Amino acid sequence: MVLPRDPRFIATVDAIGRKLVRNGRIMRYTADDDFGAPETAFLACNFWYIDALAAIGRRGEACELFNGLLDRRNPFGLLSEDIHPVTGALWGNFPQTYSMAGIINSATRLSKKWEDIWCRVSS
Repeated sequence: MVLPRDPRFIATVDAIGRKLVRNGRIMRYTADDDFGAPETAFLACNFWYIDALAAIGRRGEACELFNGLLDRRNPFGLLSEDIHPVTGALWGNFPQTYSMAGIINSATRLSKKWEDIWCRVSS
């Protein structure tokens, strides 16, 4: 089992950041396909990357990316499947369950633990 402290895990997260980040957004892939080069970033990948950054201790970077995605929600708080890395426009299926689940999972990972807050207040 590879753990977040494992150098292989950290190297993988770093490689993803180097190869797939476009203007602060994580692309699913960058190679041309039947439609040419991908133009939009798959939001589920962005949330997975945020979770990976938090797991390896790069919480500040993870929070910054997370807040940037929250800023792109529509007035109802919803996200689509993809986001354009330059314009921030929401693309694809809307609303997208994977994106909404990503918000919940990343928010849970980035939040302070209930037990930690309770212990400090009650001490």
